[in-house]
Amino acid sequence: MKDKDKKKDKDKLVTVAIHTFQKAQILKNILESEGIDTYIHNVNLLQPMISAGVRVRINEIDLPRALDIIENIKFDDSEIGKVETKKIKNEILVPVDFSEFTLRTCEFAFWLAKEVNCNVKLMHVYFSSFYPTSIPFGDTFTAQPTVGGMYKDVHESVERDMKDLVSKLNNKIADGIIPDIDYSYTLREGLPEEEVVSYSKKVRPHAIVMGTRGSNKKEQDLIGSVTAEVIDGCKTPIFAIPENSDLCNISSLKNVVFLTNFQEREFLAIATLMEFIKAYPIKVSFVHVARKEDKWNEMKLTGLNNYFKEHYPNVQTDYTIIDGNEGIPEALEKFVNENTIDMISLSSSPRNIFARMFNPGIARRMLFHTNTPMLVIKSSSN
Repeated sequence: MKDKDKKKDKDKLVTVAIHTFQKAQILKNILESEGIDTYIHNVNLLQPMISAGVRVRINEIDLPRALDIIENIKFDDSEIGKVETKKIKNEILVPVDFSEFTLRTCEFAFWLAKEVNCNVKLMHVYFSSFYPTSIPFGDTFTAQPTVGGMYKDVHESVERDMKDLVSKLNNKIADGIIPDIDYSYTLREGLPEEEVVSYSKKVRPHAIVMGTRGSNKKEQDLIGSVTAEVIDGCKTPIFAIPENSDLCNISSLKNVVFLTNFQEREFLAIATLMEFIKAYPIKVSFVHVARKEDKWNEMKLTGLNNYFKEHYPNVQTDYTIIDGNEGIPEALEKFVNENTIDMISLSSSPRNIFARMFNPGIARRMLFHTNTPMLVIKSSSN
């Protein structure tokens, strides 16, 4: 009976990446060299070499080991067929402004960095006087030009502000409020969302921690929010911490919601979530929002919960379907408030600008609707 169950588990396939045919074949070879059975699907049989959107699939039981291998692979696009294994830089990226709330965001980032054994990189992005105006951002970090309007003055001003922030952080380290870990900073000129996304693509930090405004200050800024644009543009896991949140440490979490829509990518997102919270007795609630009753939703949710219990037997879980007739953000926020949820976690897929404008994804909508911290985990398709 046990052998039968083992065979049944081996027959469950999950998608771990979506690539061009060439990259999918390379990844398949790497995984198989490590003893992991790998399959590629969606190949154009007539012209396989120009296939795009090829799925790399493995047995579900091999998922944890495969993730460790995949995260250390870097493809060289200039020479297809060449692949380089390279450690992702162990860094937590923190885009900052110089408000009091920045210190709270940094506090969370420093403790997170200690949990996952990373350094911290502070980033401030500013406009120089060469831009026609300094745009006020709803969710992030910009410095207003000085009266003289000269580039040098602006740079020196933000340099002073950054050093003042560093001094405050050093005092918190000395007082034991935040852990003593390595950190550094960078100052960049340009559009904040573009600079953060660009840095993330080049350096591939372990996670990004960003402060956000309270929901009552966001209604008018749905498209222009820097945090929302970074969520849409980055493949890096992003912690969005509202300014009125009391969360300062992963260890203070008690209840986490994982919002599910029964997509394959969620298996990877669950593994990422657990990487951050596995050291603590945190309850995970799987929630699906549905507009009508469907017995299949209950069965799928039970299956996901069983999968989680099998792979993380020491973690307390439950699952529920909530009525979404009033809208997903509204229904989820009501559940969060009624059940004392400390953080919302969800998987999000890349979306083009037209989709973001006319049909914003649930991560973007929740960002503007909730005062609860969020962890947004992007699906892997690099």
